[in-house]
Amino acid sequence: MISQLAFVFPGQGSQSVGMLAELADAHPSIRDTFAEASDGAGVDLWQISQENPDDRLNRTEFTQPALLAANVALWRLWQMQGGAQPAMLSGHSLGEYAALVAAGALGLADGARLVRLRGQFMQDAVPAGTGAMAAVLGAEDAQVEAVCADSSQDGSVVVPANYNSPGQIVIGGHAEAVDRAIAALQAAGIRKTVKLAVSVPSHTPLMRAAAERLQDAILAAAWRAPERPVVHNVDAAVKTDVADIRRALVEQLYLPVQWTRCTQALAAAGVRHAVECGPGKVLAGLVKRIDKSVSTYNLASPADWQATLAQTFD
Repeated sequence: MISQLAFVFPGQGSQSVGMLAELADAHPSIRDTFAEASDGAGVDLWQISQENPDDRLNRTEFTQPALLAANVALWRLWQMQGGAQPAMLSGHSLGEYAALVAAGALGLADGARLVRLRGQFMQDAVPAGTGAMAAVLGAEDAQVEAVCADSSQDGSVVVPANYNSPGQIVIGGHAEAVDRAIAALQAAGIRKTVKLAVSVPSHTPLMRAAAERLQDAILAAAWRAPERPVVHNVDAAVKTDVADIRRALVEQLYLPVQWTRCTQALAAAGVRHAVECGPGKVLAGLVKRIDKSVSTYNLASPADWQATLAQTFD
């Protein structure tokens, strides 16, 4: 393993119709991995990712297993082609499950079944129109936290949900509280606030009911100690005990994603190269904003794949 190399796995928002199609044409293992994940999820994830019937790819219960399949398919192909081996792994939200599959802590079929349930429970927890999320750009963490606290009134809550990078935080909660927070941030001169096209306020207290339901499914899955260290979202710490991993995944659903701290933890451990193992380039951009000393690479297209595979990561 190369001590300076980490693989990071993206979460919801990185999906796109036709993802990995070009790589799959050249590498049958991509389709094979999707088939294995489909068995666990109980639905044809390749068809959903390529044809998007009834806009299923953008429905949380299907987005999550489809992205898990895509992330793991790239990881497995990397192994088959003798790519450089990372010393550490991490994943953003749903991507944490892909990191755990890659680390050997969880089987792919089990993981796909779990994340489809995760998506269903998240959708069920908050009636349509009740929840909201917004991206906040150009604000200090403490300012966003204070505005969220002031905007949580009369039983409606808004909190930081994703600490994505310095100056980029996603907030979420009850729709009316999110609107109050947006208004307050704009009044304070914050550069940009963008309401996101989602109805499920992930990583907020509104997901506690979903987390309680998910806990039973997590406990029922077959877990093993990870073969590589995985930095977890809830506290940016590595966990080796299965009970601690399960607990972190339950808490992850209603506590914020500490992606800034995760990247800082990787860098503090000596990581100087990060490969985004999934469709898109969102995480690579975040990592670069958090720590410019970390070089970033992608795998989602044949050109990116070949360029990254050729790297020596010295």
